[in-house]
Amino acid sequence: MPLDAPAQPEFRYSACPHDCPSTCALEVERLSATRIGRVRGARENDYTAGVICAKVARYAERVHHPDRLTVPLKRTGDKGVGRAAFEEISWDAALDEVAEAFLQAERRLGPEAVWPYYYAGTMGLVMRDGINRLRHAKRYSGMHATICVTLAWTGYMAGTGALRGSDPREMARSDLVVIWGTNVVNTQVNVMTHAMRARKERGAKIVVIDTYRNATAQQADLFLCVRPGTDAALACAVMHVLFRDGHADWPYLEKYADAPRELEAHLRTRDPAWAAEITGLSVEEIEAFARLVGTTKRAFFRLGYGFTRGRNGAVNMHAALCIPVVTGAWKHEGGGAFHNNGAIYHWDRTMIEGLDVRDPGVRVLDQSRIGAVLMGAPDALQGGPPVTALLVQNTNPMMVAPDLNKVHPGFARHDLFTCVHEQFMTETAAMADIVLPATMFLEHDDVYQGGGHQHIILGPKIIEPPEACRSNHEVICALAKRLGAEHPGFDMTSWELIDHLLRVSGWGEAARLEEEHWIDCQPDFETSHYLGGFGHPDGRFRFRPDWSACKPQGFGAEGGARAMPEFPDHWRVIEEPSDAHPFRLVTAPARNYLNSSFTETPTSQKKEGRPTVKMHPKDARRLGIAEGARARLGNGRGSVVIHAELCEVMQPGVVIVESVWPNAAFEEGVGINALTGADPCSPIGGAAFHDTAIWIRPA
Repeated sequence: MPLDAPAQPEFRYSACPHDCPSTCALEVERLSATRIGRVRGARENDYTAGVICAKVARYAERVHHPDRLTVPLKRTGDKGVGRAAFEEISWDAALDEVAEAFLQAERRLGPEAVWPYYYAGTMGLVMRDGINRLRHAKRYSGMHATICVTLAWTGYMAGTGALRGSDPREMARSDLVVIWGTNVVNTQVNVMTHAMRARKERGAKIVVIDTYRNATAQQADLFLCVRPGTDAALACAVMHVLFRDGHADWPYLEKYADAPRELEAHLRTRDPAWAAEITGLSVEEIEAFARLVGTTKRAFFRLGYGFTRGRNGAVNMHAALCIPVVTGAWKHEGGGAFHNNGAIYHWDRTMIEGLDVRDPGVRVLDQSRIGAVLMGAPDALQGGPPVTALLVQNTNPMMVAPDLNKVHPGFARHDLFTCVHEQFMTETAAMADIVLPATMFLEHDDVYQGGGHQHIILGPKIIEPPEACRSNHEVICALAKRLGAEHPGFDMTSWELIDHLLRVSGWGEAARLEEEHWIDCQPDFETSHYLGGFGHPDGRFRFRPDWSACKPQGFGAEGGARAMPEFPDHWRVIEEPSDAHPFRLVTAPARNYLNSSFTETPTSQKKEGRPTVKMHPKDARRLGIAEGARARLGNGRGSVVIHAELCEVMQPGVVIVESVWPNAAFEEGVGINALTGADPCSPIGGAAFHDTAIWIRPA
């Protein structure tokens, strides 16, 4: 036992920092000043309710992993080789080199040649978003974050006018929980906590709609297995039946919706037979689901991030969201819809992000198109200078970005200077010139907001980091000093930034949050259910959204917003199967990995085994591919070799590869995102990871 270990187990409160809408409230066992033990869900938090996913429960494996980066490194060998290509240097020397490289890039081509690139490796508002303060103070190139939520959020807000919905805890008081487009057992375990409570206490039915029979679908009373990208067709047919059979709540529609009569007329030709041809479902399945929705007033639609992975994802999300409006489910406790609660927190992020020094004239580059940006595509660069210097925090684009066949050579450019601030030698870190060791969430102060729930949660520093690890905030402030960037936020500690953020946003002092651990921000029932009106100026839900008004503009497919359907409909812009590419690929999340996080922990690796492609036995027999055999998957972007797993969990013609495995897990050194496209999606961009047409051959 460490000499400084407490006599009795000591648990401290924190929040899970990872890119999952649950943002679980945690209780963390502190064994000593430098070590943790058990991690469990906070029982007093009524959303987390003591339940967390197994991978976070094993977090001690990650914090105390022997392969953690603990010293700054300078590359001395070839890019991509790994630890052997680096030598140790001091923090001062590392920061000096980074600053000088950024200043050189600025002198040669202007500040837009430098691109700070980040995402959601931590969801803490200080450690994730502080990089923008340096960006804005120096007028470096901006970043439009499109790799995850863009299409789903846009489709949801196109209908409601705000990114909020029914209290997610109301699932436990529902009579019908519809889990659509999310495998919550793998990615948002608390959703199942509340849905299963509704089943146990109320006899509620659980419906799951997805592209394969995953762990969530196995818990359903009714599972609807749709072809990828056809959700809107199902939604339209359901609404057709609701209008046809008298289940539309006309008094509610006349008061709260913009064009209900026009929607009814539009849907007259979108019957279950029409949808069955598109979705692959039977007419009977569609009728049964519509009847269940129409006869159950307390129907809660939990709409997930699967909608954000297809080229028609915004339209699909909007169409599914329209169903509880047609039935008037929003009127009832345990009814309505929920996707994300981002609008309830009313943050003033000025100090954290340096919004007061942002120059709107600086170009903004599309995060998902990092491959095209680094390869110098003029449209991706918006006619501006090439990017010759990168600062990467909280993300691993060499593994998780789409269209890796452009991303990899882009990072390999000899004229590109890259600094990566990381916890492990990721595949992106291996391409860097300077690698800086980062703290983990228990080793610094931060504050978090729930996406899938309604709490602000404090994540205080609980243990000391390895001696040479520094937080994102410390690195940003140290670079700002060397680069001559000025802003008051660079002179504040992370705790001071948390306190300032809470105060100016109307949430009190950090000391209060420290004492109470979290703040419940859920609006009252009337606000949550839009009974005072939806978020649009006239208070009406939009069946007929104005896609061209969605912001930021200029990032969607060319002409895409003008081509989007006027009313909910199946929008045929997905990568349809063809003679050349007869299969649809979905790259769904695995249970033991989270994007590229946890791919380094031994237990997660053991549980996941190796990359596999789930194939329907009918497809495998036709192709001559046996269980466990090597198969080659490919399209015009590239190809990968992977082992086959034969199972009847999806429709024939659809294949599933779970998780974003490291490139090194594939025998040719390139991962599944070699097949996914980075072409912009409408109306404002997004990456279509589950919308990929491929061919398959025996390898």
